[in-house]
Amino acid sequence: MIPNKPLLTVREAAKLLNISVSTLWRRVADGSVPKPLKIGSLARWLHSDLRNVIEKAKNQRGNDAA
Repeated sequence: MIPNKPLLTVREAAKLLNISVSTLWRRVADGSVPKPLKIGSLARWLHSDLRNVIEKAKNQRGNDAA
């Protein structure tokens, strides 16, 4: 289970999106997932940004089915 905290690590972000870490980085590169915040050398994603990615995918999937 993903903790409901504001900033997620790369592993937590990938788990939330149900993808691998390497796929997460590919999706960042192609723009389908927002770039992480950089805190020093650490990469962190806003939980709310990733929830928006999930909602957008759900809405797009719903529109494709119609």
